[in-house]
Amino acid sequence: MRADIILSGVGGQGILSIAAVIGEAALKEGLYMKQAEVHGMSQRGGDVQSNLRLSDQPIASDLIPKGHADLIISLEPMESLRYLPYLKKEGWLVTNSQPFVNIPNYPDIDKVNEELNKLPHKVILDVEAIAKEVATARAANIVMLGAATPFIGIEYDKIADGIRHIFGRKGEEVVEMNLKALKAGYDVAQSLK
Repeated sequence: MRADIILSGVGGQGILSIAAVIGEAALKEGLYMKQAEVHGMSQRGGDVQSNLRLSDQPIASDLIPKGHADLIISLEPMESLRYLPYLKKEGWLVTNSQPFVNIPNYPDIDKVNEELNKLPHKVILDVEAIAKEVATARAANIVMLGAATPFIGIEYDKIADGIRHIFGRKGEEVVEMNLKALKAGYDVAQSLK
């Protein structure tokens, strides 16, 4: 098993929480893991990116070379475009459809979507709307994680256990909210695959 995953978005969207849950699930699965985080302007609204490499064999580097990512998980559509050169031809993109307009010259969202729609393997969903429907808007990142779960290579139940572990100290209500969000995203991805 090997999975090279790029997570992208902007500060405050919960990219690092996604990485923590996947990392917890990978460790429980007995996998090797390397992670490298890049915080552009590591503040709310600045770009954030993380390389996450999982394998059943030792991993030499924590950075994913261009053209080698199996999966890009992006909470922001323009940020997903930024990392497309890293995606394998047969790789999957799982991205939010709604922009986080944090710069004055943000590109026309129709043009961004036009580029994203050219990809053969993609799941594009409005994670905020789904999160509000099933839990709270604050769980949008976990909806995204649920949508990406079919492409990670780790069983859904292990990802759910990762949520229980990472969010457990915040109380059962927070855990249940995040599990609902995970399931909602997972169900959307299953219907779009």
